Amino acid sequence: EKHKLEHEVHRIVAHRDQKFTNFVEYKTHKLIYRRYAGLYFTLCVDSTDNELICLEIIHLFVELLDHYFSNVRELDLVYNFHKVFVITDELVLSGELQESSKKVILDRLGNLDKIEG
Repeated sequence: EKHKLEHEVHRIVAHRDQKFTNFVEYKTHKLIYRRYAGLYFTLCVDSTDNELICLEIIHLFVELLDHYFSNVRELDLVYNFHKVFVITDELVLSGELQESSKKVILDRLGNLDKIEG
């Protein structure tokens, strides 16, 4: 079921014409996505959530990845998926934005890296 859902969302987002908005109604939710180079970042949110805030969260997430991995590439995400989860946890908690300061999040990630050794 999860694989079917991922495939359906990817099909909707990847084949969507670039002249349309980055918001798509999906069942009872909205898909909000943004493309950076060859990577798509997609959020599935309630239909009442603010689309522009969600786009900003995606942008902040990509900036964090870019700073943390020094010019992030797809392979960085594939081989360091556990770090991607840590970055996500520092940004979002229970579906809500936990921290919006890039500096604060990067400082926390640096501290975690020091602890890991």
